[in-house]
Amino acid sequence: MSQAVAAPATKTGVFVPVLGAISLCHMINDMLQSLLPAVYPILKGGFQLSFGQIGFLTLTYQITASLLQPVVGRYTDKHPQPYSLSVGMGFTLIGLLTLGAAPDYAILLVGAGLLGIGSSIFHPESSRIARLASGGQHGLAQSVFQVGGNFGQSLGPLMAAFLILPNGRGSIAWFAFLALFGAGILGLIGHWYKTRHFSRAAARKPAAAAAPLPAAQVRRAMTVLIALMFSKFFYLASFTSYYVFFLMERFHLPIQTAQVDLFIFMAAAAAGTVIGGPVGDRVGRKRVIWASIAGIIPFTMALPYVPLPATIILSVIIGLVLSSAFSAIVVYAQELMPGRTGMVSGLFFGLAFGMGGIGAAVLGELADFTSMEFVYRICAFLPFIGLLTALLPNIKESK
Repeated sequence: MSQAVAAPATKTGVFVPVLGAISLCHMINDMLQSLLPAVYPILKGGFQLSFGQIGFLTLTYQITASLLQPVVGRYTDKHPQPYSLSVGMGFTLIGLLTLGAAPDYAILLVGAGLLGIGSSIFHPESSRIARLASGGQHGLAQSVFQVGGNFGQSLGPLMAAFLILPNGRGSIAWFAFLALFGAGILGLIGHWYKTRHFSRAAARKPAAAAAPLPAAQVRRAMTVLIALMFSKFFYLASFTSYYVFFLMERFHLPIQTAQVDLFIFMAAAAAGTVIGGPVGDRVGRKRVIWASIAGIIPFTMALPYVPLPATIILSVIIGLVLSSAFSAIVVYAQELMPGRTGMVSGLFFGLAFGMGGIGAAVLGELADFTSMEFVYRICAFLPFIGLLTALLPNIKESK
C-alpha cells in the first residue's frame, strides 16, 4: 500500500479521515433520504392523501431499498465496485428532483422508489469501507459510520420545518446540490477503497476466516436477530412516519413545532448510536442488544398516556437506548458470518428499510381505522420481542 494511503491511519490502525468522510457521506445520504417522511404533512395536504397512502409511499421507498441491499452486498463481496457509492448518490439526486416536481401521487411513488435504489447501493459498500477503516475496532467504526446516518435522519425534520415548509414542495430540488457534493466525496473514498482493496490480497479474500459456530447455530442466531430487527424498526416506523401526526392529534401542536420535536427524538437516536458500538467492543454485543431493545419496555408502555413534557422526555430515552442496538446487531452478525461483510450489511440495512416500510404501511392503515393514539398503544408492546436476545449464543468477538 502506498505511503499516501497508509498515512492517515492512527497508531491504533484506524483510518480516521476515511472513517470521518464515510460518516459524513452517510449523514448527507440519510438526511436527503429522510426528507421524504419529513414532508409527509405537506404531501398529505397537497395531494389529499390518506394515512394508508402515506404508508404505501414509505413502503415503496423502503421495500425498494430492502430488496436490493442484500443483492448489492452479495455481488460486491465477490466483485467490489469502489465507485458505486457515487452512482447511488446519483439515484438519490434524481429521486429528490422527481419528488420536488411530481404532479401526482404516481410520480411521488416513482421518486420514492429512486430514493430507495440510491440507498440500496450506498449502504452495503459504505459499511464495508467503514469496516476496512476500523483498524480492528469494528464496533467503534460501525457506530461512527451509523451516527452519521442517524444524525442526517434527524436533520430531515428541521430542513422540512424551516426550508421546505415555508418555500413549498418544489424547494426539495435545492438539496440536489448537496447530493452532488456528496457524490464528489464518495468518488475520493472510492479511490482510497480501490487502492486498499486491490493492493492487499487479504482484503480481496476475507472469506478465509472460519465461522465461530456450527452452521445450524448460526442460522438460529440469525433468525433471532431478524426478529429483533422486526421489533426495533417496526416500532421506529411509528416515530419516523407518524410521530408528527401523533403530536398534532394528541396535543394539537402546529406542524413546525411537531417537526422540531421529531428532530429531538432523531437527535437522541443519533447520540445512542455512538454508544452502542464502542460499548459492544468492551462488554460484548449481546449485552448491548439485550439492554437496548428489552430495556425500553417501561418507557414505550408509558409514552402513549403521559402529558407533552413527559412525552418528549420519554421519546429522548427511547431514541437514545433503542438506537444503540443497531451497530451491535450488525457487527454481531458480521462476526457470525466472517468474510461476508457486504452481504450481512446489505441484509440488515435492507431489513431496517423493509421492516420500517411494512410497519409504516400497516400502521398507516391502522391509524385510518382507529386513531394515532391507538397505534402508539399497540406499538408499545413490540419491544417485548427483545426478550428473545436470551437465545443468542455467546461468540468470540474479533478485535
